[in-house]
Amino acid sequence: MKMLVIGGTGEMGQWFTRFSKEHGYEVVVWGSSHRVDVAKHMGVGFASDLDHAIGESDIVVVSVPIDITEKVIAETAPKMKDGSLLMDITSLKARPIEAMERYAPPGVEILGTHPMFGPSIPGLHGQIVIMTPVAGRCERWFPIIRALFEENGAHIEVIGAKEHDRFVSVVQGLTHFAYITIGTTFKRLDFDVNESRRFMSPVYEIMVDFVGRILGQNPYLYALIQMENPEVLKVHEAFKEECMSISDMVRQHDVEGFTRKMKTAATHFGDTALALHRSDNLINSKIHEFGELVHSIGTERGLEHIYSGVTHVGVIEKVTPRDVVLSKNGKGISLKIENIRLLSDHELIDWKIAGLTHSKRDISVLIPTGAEPEVLQGVITNDRRVASVNIIDTYTGIDTKRLSVTYRIIIIGDCAPGEVQDDILNLLAGLGCKLRG
Repeated sequence: MKMLVIGGTGEMGQWFTRFSKEHGYEVVVWGSSHRVDVAKHMGVGFASDLDHAIGESDIVVVSVPIDITEKVIAETAPKMKDGSLLMDITSLKARPIEAMERYAPPGVEILGTHPMFGPSIPGLHGQIVIMTPVAGRCERWFPIIRALFEENGAHIEVIGAKEHDRFVSVVQGLTHFAYITIGTTFKRLDFDVNESRRFMSPVYEIMVDFVGRILGQNPYLYALIQMENPEVLKVHEAFKEECMSISDMVRQHDVEGFTRKMKTAATHFGDTALALHRSDNLINSKIHEFGELVHSIGTERGLEHIYSGVTHVGVIEKVTPRDVVLSKNGKGISLKIENIRLLSDHELIDWKIAGLTHSKRDISVLIPTGAEPEVLQGVITNDRRVASVNIIDTYTGIDTKRLSVTYRIIIIGDCAPGEVQDDILNLLAGLGCKLRG
């Protein structure tokens, strides 16, 4: 099935291209920057003749900035073939849906889609995708696209286009507005955010990280989210009025008014106890990771730098609320805690298996009568210093009662091969095996 992703060289377009390609679609992309190299890197074609690609495609996906979505739809929809699907994956729905209804021929189905995640997610499990199918205009394709997302772990919410825009004016519009405003307030106050981490509580740390997360995104995209949804300005006005109301209470030392305002908001909010529980889980996860770092002092661990993607492996020498010092090849490396992720033991082993040069040892033994070679293979594999174990030979001619088995053992590159081999021989001997000469 042929798919064209217009805007497929952008970040979200690239995500959707890879996702669709992995699930059997024959994808080509087009982008105004004509980044053929990006298409090549993803292993898909670039639509050098856009009109031809539109007419040949079973599905055309529009993944372009919000302010030009309607224009692209107007230029694309009339060129599509009967029975095909036109869908967008932008963060507004009312105006794109109206444009698709206006310009798509009757034989072309339409579907508004809004993935509630960014292009950096590792997988769809637990992610929400909002869909706005139009009655009578998406009978064939809606179940197909819905199944594509659901079968990969996403949760689908189906709502009308105007209702969608009203909700996201708060879910995205208010949230982004508040976090960006906190960030610009830091700038106005000339407030040293990094220095403030010396005195942070877990709640403050999480808030600052979310502010930094938003500020580090594409500002053009976030400007359009604020400016292209007409519902957002109503939200801004309500937010500003509440800020001024509460600020006036603080100026007047109106404790009763402040308390009443907070209690009323809590009642409207609903289950604050559940919110406390969920936020506790988030806070405790940060506390747990710090505690695990402290307990790891003196042991080898892997630390992935979140921004560079580089993994540092070494012995943890020191941990403070702000930094962790790792000893690597006799040298100390200091990393900021907010910039690193502690690898699990399993992830560390996987990193070593993928990145190091390993040693090979073949061990031949006579195994006990009635023993299964695969069971002993599994026992050897449990050694964390071993990357893999394979049975490369079995032979019955040496001892009529005992099977001879040769195990090929790949020893992880930073381990002493002779020491590991001796330990495995002692293990097999303890299980009743006899070394073959």
